[in-house]
Order: sequence, then structure tokens, then C-alpha cells
Amino acid sequence: MQRNLGEKDFNLPQYYNNRELSWLDFNYRVLQEAKDKNNPLLEQLNFISIFSSNLDEFFMVRVAGLQDQVKLGYNKPENKSQLTPLQQLKQIKIKNKKNVELQYMRYNELVDELRQYHVEIVKPEELPESLLPQLQSEFTKDILPTLTPLGIDAYHPFPKLNNKSLNIFVDIDTEDAINSAIVQIPSLIPRFWSLNQGEKQYIIMVEDIITYFINDLFTGYEVLNTFTFRITRNADLTIHEDGAEDLLIEIERFLKERKSGTAVRLEVDGRHATNEDILWIMNQLEVQDEDVYFLNGPLDLTMLFDLVGHLSHKLNHLTYNKYVPQLPRDLGNENIFDVALKQDIFFHHPYESFEPIVDFIREAADDPNTIAIKQTLYRVSKDSPIINSLKVAAEKGKQVTVLVELKARFDEENNVHWARMLEDAGCHVIYGMTHLKTHSKISLVVKRINNTLTSFVHLGTGNYNDKTANIYTDMGLITTDKEIAEDAIKFFNYLSGYSVKPIYNKLIVAPFDIRDVFLERIECEIRAHRQHGNGHIIMKMNSLTDKDIILQLFKASCAGVKVQLIIRGICCLKPGVPGISENIEVVSIIGRFLEHSRIYYFHNNGDEKIYLSSADAMTRNMIKRVEILFPIESKSIAKRLLDYLQLQLSDNQKGRYQDQYGNYHYINNSASPLNSQAYLMKEATECGLEFKNEITQPLGLPVNSKHSWFSKIRNSFKK
Repeated sequence: MQRNLGEKDFNLPQYYNNRELSWLDFNYRVLQEAKDKNNPLLEQLNFISIFSSNLDEFFMVRVAGLQDQVKLGYNKPENKSQLTPLQQLKQIKIKNKKNVELQYMRYNELVDELRQYHVEIVKPEELPESLLPQLQSEFTKDILPTLTPLGIDAYHPFPKLNNKSLNIFVDIDTEDAINSAIVQIPSLIPRFWSLNQGEKQYIIMVEDIITYFINDLFTGYEVLNTFTFRITRNADLTIHEDGAEDLLIEIERFLKERKSGTAVRLEVDGRHATNEDILWIMNQLEVQDEDVYFLNGPLDLTMLFDLVGHLSHKLNHLTYNKYVPQLPRDLGNENIFDVALKQDIFFHHPYESFEPIVDFIREAADDPNTIAIKQTLYRVSKDSPIINSLKVAAEKGKQVTVLVELKARFDEENNVHWARMLEDAGCHVIYGMTHLKTHSKISLVVKRINNTLTSFVHLGTGNYNDKTANIYTDMGLITTDKEIAEDAIKFFNYLSGYSVKPIYNKLIVAPFDIRDVFLERIECEIRAHRQHGNGHIIMKMNSLTDKDIILQLFKASCAGVKVQLIIRGICCLKPGVPGISENIEVVSIIGRFLEHSRIYYFHNNGDEKIYLSSADAMTRNMIKRVEILFPIESKSIAKRLLDYLQLQLSDNQKGRYQDQYGNYHYINNSASPLNSQAYLMKEATECGLEFKNEITQPLGLPVNSKHSWFSKIRNSFKK
């Protein structure tokens, strides 16, 4: 692709956001939800926890990778913002230090707010004296037996501490000298204890309990000082697929290595630590000043997930109102296979229930007319009902082929477990392609109907995970389209056997093909705009990093095409830059549900092209993964998708727009507040009530299942 178009140089770094810094901006938007008073108090705490969980993974993978590059002397700038690995690490520390300070400031504010609900997070010395005997008893019975103090001296070297574990550093006066020890807190004991007195509930962190009773571990010596610290290790290790006779064994070896990768971050409870001890730990771990974070509160705030779960039993009014996913509008109360024979069925989770997808596999497993089931699995829940149905199908003699992606980061152990279990049940288990992750979401059910084989295909934007389907927004399609069915058969045969890459009828499959189609469709939009003046592109995805696609979008903007991007996370493109991206707008929506669906719309002078996909417009998805982009050919589903995109672009409550400098801002329009997720929950609930009424209506009375929700908001809200 030509990178210097006309007199404009689209490669100038000021037109781009650095990938890692853009991700930190996304995580800051997550943190903003912890300050949004429209979110209930306990949900605000949950967003602080999500911020921490996100940050752990960011350090284990992205920061670890940059540190490795620096250690190897690699100083080549990346291809967009032109920052070297060392420059990126320095800017990450500046931006992230500010974010973490804001996180702990907000955490401490919320802890204070909890007091009005008779919940106090305290240290043992702050408890009423009458509760100390109970705490002593619980420490002696439930905590002390699990602890092993590790002395550090000439005979006891610095221990190999696990990734993300909590540790207490202890200075002890042993008369002859001041010695040190480390107490590692086992991950399998509760992170906090709860004690009640009257109306009040006291929450005490386990590290504070251990610290309070620390002398019980060092009988006969004086403990001078203690503080808590935590190490994050490099988890972005290499899986050696070449020469691995059994990929399962190689993955298991890799998982053991992950626990003891090099340290990439040291977190310290800065309220009690001494500089001398910190310097000594830094030296032992070989971490630098920029790798150390001093925190004003308890470490590892991912524990707030569990705390919110604990508190929500009595304080459920401080959580979101319960939402029950509804019957899918395209399905209602009918049988999924009967409807699929007549029309394509569209699903929008979690507004619409994921249960029909679970039933799709379960009913296929039970039906004696089912001949074969084929499915890809990337991430599934711990007790997945889909896995159980696949086992049942195999045990009943059906041909079951399952591609389990063993390289799904941080789900490797779970997927190894499922792979062995499926193999034991008689399923044909395949592990995908060497050096590529299979990220596609596709299922194929082949049935004999009236002595003819009929294929039912499910394609989706999200995982076959019944748990995350309740909190991630995703979309799916079930179709009996013969060309897509043929493509699905080719796809699974290509993955399981030996064949050249197939030529597909309608499915577009990465690596490479999806990017080629995007570039071609954007080029077509440019040509159509020059001829008709109505060019319009809308793309919704998790992240945008691929430079070839960004360059093509710049070219479209310069040609006058209207480009609207809905990007939850990383966006390496800066919109609104005069003469470069002035016709591009970028919105990020962070709300109750994780925005996870990928939708790609091209106006094409009225002959609209709209696709759903498992893939983001990221280089890794384009060239390092097996992904599927699939067309939406039903006019009614296409209209529904376009209305949905317009709804999200109009969100002025949870949407933040990026300016030409890469900064995100809330929309200052309170006259007609619109929260797209809340609107869709309300709309789905109304649709679900119609289906319930339909069951109770006398036969012959029609029920209006046509929905004009977008026309209603269009009249009441103008952007």
C-alpha cells in the first residue's frame, strides 16, 4: 500500500496514539466508572477491581514484552507513534502512576462511604476489644496452620515467590543481628475476614490479621517491622510448538514456567515499608525504580470482586438491579431448529439469553437424527454445559469434532482439562494450527431431515461461555444458508486435516483475508463517495491497531467519507486531525456490560454491506489468528444492526469521544440523556413481556412483535 498519499505523509507520529498508552487510557475510563454516581456504590467498587485485574494482565504481557526488548538491546521504534521500547516504558510509568494514585484515592473514598451502611474495613487494632478473642481464635484455627515463615540468611536464600502472591516482609531482632524473613500468604485462604457486632460489620484483610499476630510465627524474637509486598511476573512466555510431540504436555510445561517468570513489577504497601528493605528486595528481584509502585492501601484490589459478592447479600440495593436476559426477538418461544429452517436467527447477548445457544448444542446431542457436531472452543466456563453436551453426543455415537485452543492466554490450564475430558468421552479433539490461535466462534450441526442432510451453522462474535455471556455484549447468527454451511464444512476440514487453504463462498477467514476485505471495502467506499457523495463507514470493535487499515481510513477521511468508529479499548488512530482524519470520529463506551461485539458497516451507495466477526482490526487478529468475518444478508437483521450502531453513537452517558489530541471526553448533553445499554435492557424486557403474553393469548390473536425503538429515540434525541 502507498503510504505517502499525494502530498500528505500519513506516517507522522502525531497522527497516532501509542498502543500501550492508549490501553492505559482505556483502563482509566474503566476507573472513571468507579466515580460515576449513576453506578451503585458496590458496583463502583467492582470497577476498581476490574481496573486492577486489567492492569495485572497488562504488566504480565505487554510491559513484560517491552522489558524483554530493552534487555535484549532492541531499540527500534514501533511503526505508529514511533516510540522505542524504553520510551514506552517511561511513559507507561508516568501515566500509570497517576492512574493508580487515583484508583487508591477513590478506593479510600468508597471505604469511607461504606461506613454509612455499617460496614467498616479496619485493621485488628481498630476492632472493638470484645471482638479480638474471636479474631485470635480464627487466626489460630484457620490461618496459622497454613503459614510458613521463610528466614533469609546465608543458609536460606531469597525464596522463589509466586506470581501475584501476597507476601509479608518481616524484620526480626535476633540479638546478634537484625535478620529478615518472608511470610507468603497462601492464595487458597480467604483474603478477608468478616466479624459482626450489633449492626456493624467489620472487614479485616488477612495480611493485617497475620501482621497483628506475627509474633506467633517468631516466638522468642522481637519483630521490628513488617510490610506487605506483591510481585507481578512475566507471563508472556513462548510456547514451543515446533517439535512438541504432544502440545498438551508442552502447554503444561509452559504453565509451570509462568509462575516463576522474571519480575516485572513490585507493589508495596507504602504505609509501613522502609527504604532499606525495599532496595534489598529490588536487588533480589532485579527490578528497577520504574518497576516499583508504592500504594496507599491494601495490595491486589481484585479482592474487591469477592468483597462485593460478600456485602451484596445484605446490601443488594447498592448493586445493579437484577437483569434477566430475555428470549431472542428472532426466536421467541419457538424451536431453534424449526425456525432456522425458515430464516436466519439473530442473537444479541446479554440483552437476549445465551440459553438458546446452549440448547442448540444440547438438543443436537440428544436428537437421534443428528449425525455430526463440530465446534471451536476458545474460552469456556469452569462447568460448561456445552462441554457436557458434546460429551453426551460423542457417547451416543455421533461424530463430534472439537477444536480446543490450548493457547488461549490465561485459559490454557482450563482448556487442557477440557481437551483431556472430551478425548476421554470419544470426541475428536484438535488443537488448531501451529503458530496461529484459533479465535473463531463457529459451530456446525449436521442432521438428517427427511432423508436429507441439513447443516445448521452458528457464528458468533464471542466465546461459547455461558458465564461471560451474561456480562459481555456479543452477537450471533444461526443459519442454514447452503453456501455458509459448505464454508463451515471446509473450515473444519481445513483445521482438522491436511489441505490447502479453501476458497470460501461467503465466509472471510483470517489470517490475511479479513484485512484484504476491509481494505477493499474501504477503497470501494472511497470510489462510491467520489461518485455519489454518500460514503459512510461504521466500525465497532474492541481495539484498532493495524496500520494498513488505519492508513486506508485516513485515505477515506481525506476523500470525504464519513467514518464513525466505536472502539472500547485501544485506538491507535487520532480522529479529527485537520486534513488527515477530520471526517473520522471515535467513541468508546464503558458501562455495565463489557462491549465485545464486532460489527463492520459499509454504506456502498445504498447496497449496504454489513459483517459480524470474531476479529478486531488488530494486526494480531489479521495475521496471527484464525478468525471469521461473516456477512449479514437478512435485510431485517442488517437494519437492526445499523439501528444499534446509531444508538451507540448517540450514547451521551457512557460514551466518551476522542479528540484530535488523543484525549477522551464525556458528552456534555444532559437535555436528553441516553445510556445505550440501559435502553437495550429496557427494550429487550418489553419484547420478553410480549412473548409471555403471546403464550397466554387466545389462538388467532396477533401479537405485535415489531419494534420501532430507534424511531422513538430518534424523535426524542438529536445528537
